[in-house]
Order: sequence, then structure tokens, then C-alpha cells
Amino acid sequence: MTRVALIDDHESVRLGLQAACARAGTTRVVFSGSTVRAYLRWHAENGGAPADVIVLDLTLGDGTTVTENVQRLVADGSPVLIHSVADRPTAVREALAAGAAGVISKASRIDDVLAAIRTIAAGEALDNIEWASAVEGDRAFADAQLSKRERDVLRLYAAGLPLKAVAERLGIAYSTAKENITRVRVKYVDVGRPARTKIDLLHRAMEDGLVTGGAGGDGDR
Repeated sequence: MTRVALIDDHESVRLGLQAACARAGTTRVVFSGSTVRAYLRWHAENGGAPADVIVLDLTLGDGTTVTENVQRLVADGSPVLIHSVADRPTAVREALAAGAAGVISKASRIDDVLAAIRTIAAGEALDNIEWASAVEGDRAFADAQLSKRERDVLRLYAAGLPLKAVAERLGIAYSTAKENITRVRVKYVDVGRPARTKIDLLHRAMEDGLVTGGAGGDGDR
């Protein structure tokens, strides 16, 4: 059972999603509220694990920014799915750069929204039209200035190969492949783009056009 938190300042949206989750039988809404502050207070008071997925509106009515909202939720331990009308590509890109796991339009079929929740709960990358529209041709993502070797290692690693297989494919030592991935992480972090996990690296590779989408395996961390 996937534990979901809904954060949206439109009650009707939250009620609709909550009803859909209940019907699906595979998701349980553990929190429903209008602000990130309220969710964090709820989590602090109740303890236990954070929500498996947080479905977050792009813009809330409490004056907070999407960057601070996403960063606070990710720091609390939950992946974030942006649920928005997706007509503000700059704000969507801001959310993705802040660490959101994906974005899905409020115009999407409810089955697609639930599928997106399951995908993110499974630790997989969400590759959809909204994501592509947000990053296609966008230069707001600062260039990490990867070398050709670093790009080659990242392309194969993000596509799902473990580092040992990446090294064998490129004809380099495992230690060299590992050093390259470490440098890639540092370079992305230096330009403000999260790169802590393999899913983060897949997102960065998707944004930079190195891979076309789809989640890789866990491989080597």
C-alpha cells in the first residue's frame, strides 16, 4: 500500500484525488492539506516514516515558492510529484531543478495520475509529456560542463547498467568509471542540480539529452 500525502490549496482537487486513491485500493492518503508547513507539522507530531509520495500543487496560496516547498519535502524524506495545470514551464522547471521526481498535469486522466504515483513510489523516473515539455530545449538548466568520458559513463549508467558493466563497455577500469560518476555528481551539484541518487542522475541525463527516458536499475550507488 503506497502512502500518499496531498498538498493543494484547492479542496475539491484533494477530495477528488483522495476518492480515486481509495477506489484504487493500492494507495492510502495519510495526509491532505493546503500547505507544506501543515504536512511537516503533521509528520513531526505523528512520527513514523514520511509519505511514500507527496502530490504537490505547483503554486500554493500561502506565499511560498515551489523551490522552497519541494526542497523542504525532499529533505523530509519524500519524493515529490508536481500535480499542476503545467502551463507555467518556468515554474515546472524550477520544481524539477529543486528535486521534484516528476510532473503530471491536472488535465490528465485520474488513472494516469495514479500510475505516476506508483512509478515514483517504486523509485522509477517519470517520463511523460509534461516532463519533456518542461525540459526540451531549455537552457535554464545550468551546463555542468561534463567531459566526453563523463558523458559516456553517465549515459550508460543512467540507462541502467551497473558501473562494472559500464567500465567493461567503455574499456576502462571500474575505479575509473566510479571516479567519473563521482565527478559527474559533484559537477551537477556545483551548478545547483541534485545528483545524490541514481534516479537523480537519470533525470539530469534526461534533461541534457543523454538518454531518452525510462528508469535504470539500482546498479552500483
